[in-house]
Amino acid sequence: MAFYLPSGHPAHPGGGYLEMVLSGTQIRSRIESAESIWLFLDYDGTLAEFAPTPDDVIPDPNVIGLVSELVASPKISVSVISGRRLAHIQKLLPLKGLWLFGTYGVEVQTPAGEVMIRVSSAEIRPALDELKTGWAALIDGRSGFYLEDKGSSLALHARYATSSEAEALLADAVQMASPLPGQYPLRILGGHKFLEVCPRIANKGATVEYMLERFAERGTLPLYLGDDDKDEEAFGVIKEHGGIPIRVSQEPVESQAHYRLENPKIVHQWLQDLLQLLR
Repeated sequence: MAFYLPSGHPAHPGGGYLEMVLSGTQIRSRIESAESIWLFLDYDGTLAEFAPTPDDVIPDPNVIGLVSELVASPKISVSVISGRRLAHIQKLLPLKGLWLFGTYGVEVQTPAGEVMIRVSSAEIRPALDELKTGWAALIDGRSGFYLEDKGSSLALHARYATSSEAEALLADAVQMASPLPGQYPLRILGGHKFLEVCPRIANKGATVEYMLERFAERGTLPLYLGDDDKDEEAFGVIKEHGGIPIRVSQEPVESQAHYRLENPKIVHQWLQDLLQLLR
């Protein structure tokens, strides 16, 4: 199993390919010397390919089987942190023994199956409901756009719109949303053909920081695999705790991650290699 280094990485060999096989590498040494591994995983784009729309919930038996194996390993703790709502992640990974985080950490399911919601709906829903009406009118009659209501956040997807249409409409959507963070405990997230208004605590980096500071045992090595800018918020935290951040990306991208895996299929192979190494 091999990594690509992201472009701009100090050790990146001029855009070339750097082989980092688990056997006989620095990563192998760090994994073997760790007393335990805490594995943080994004879902869409990392464990699984993207669904046709954000509201499509299509469980993948291969993903469920792989995560089951990871959870069963005595040396690994598993957390899945997704931008999806928790109800979706529960259906995609109907398992106990791992932490599940929906909406970037706003919604939590513990390994025992207990559920916690870390924000009051009364604090944010009036603002989200008003914004939902405005965004719905903005995309009415336009193809290629999708409005997703997660309950504790509102997301506007323009994946299937042309670049010019997406840029213009999302600029208008940002203008509608921009007053809200000053009045409510909300933040605005962007991305490629994407916009979301969510609670301020919806932050993968803050979620990882919270978990590591409170639950990580001495000698734990954190590993984080994720594919977008929301995961970048966690990569810096992982490095501060001496861990290994891994970006999932088909092409080299500017990233805080130390290494790159190309796609979910390669991620699966790498995680199987990790399991084999720990055995």
